[in-house]
Amino acid sequence: MRILLIGYGAMNERVARLAEERDNEIVGVIVKDSSKQYPYPAFNSISKAPEADVAIDFSNPELLLPLLEEDFTLPLVIATTGEKEKVIEKLKEKSAHMPVFFSANMSYGVHILKEIIQYAVPLLEDFDIEMIEKHHNKKVDAPSGTLVQLYDAIKEKREQSVPVYDRHESSSKREAAEIGISSQRGGTIVGEHQVLFAGHDETIEITHHAQSKDIFANGAINVADVLVNKENGYYTYNNLNEERI
Repeated sequence: MRILLIGYGAMNERVARLAEERDNEIVGVIVKDSSKQYPYPAFNSISKAPEADVAIDFSNPELLLPLLEEDFTLPLVIATTGEKEKVIEKLKEKSAHMPVFFSANMSYGVHILKEIIQYAVPLLEDFDIEMIEKHHNKKVDAPSGTLVQLYDAIKEKREQSVPVYDRHESSSKREAAEIGISSQRGGTIVGEHQVLFAGHDETIEITHHAQSKDIFANGAINVADVLVNKENGYYTYNNLNEERI
């Protein structure tokens, strides 16, 4: 594949290395300041970039959203976190003219975690639910996009859900509808996401540990490899591998 990278931070540096190891070509990078030095040709607009088979994005809404206003038809693999609703709205508009894929977490294991959680929630309807995520000390957004995605999955199965972020200002007992959401930051933790189901005299914990950021980079490349052959449409891990009739 000929791959255009949107953003060139730590994640897309990994995408570039792993993509080239798999005999793909990086044709350029889209960045805010294209005058800086990069290992690849740099551009501040998709319309000015070389022809590519697919674009892989690990950037931020500040860079991505203006790009989505441009006129182009290029398969997109989007892993930006932050301003999720705006990003999804623009991607769905674009999907009429190109295949687009969105996930707040490019790990297939996290997708399976979401599936397990959605299966468990109706079975554990009397259990309290608490959610915890841990990331490295350089991560900006909290809670993570992945934890927000997991909360949305829970909310689909438990309509009476009220998110409660941390609990340091709480002065009352926990209510049944509450879903506790906590973020921890420190060191070089790649990413950990835990959902705790707490019942009477028993608990169940479902946890995903990311041991290397390579899982996210390889996940994006794997998705791109499928997406370039898909029809126009909006895709997630839920429907990427489904055949359209």
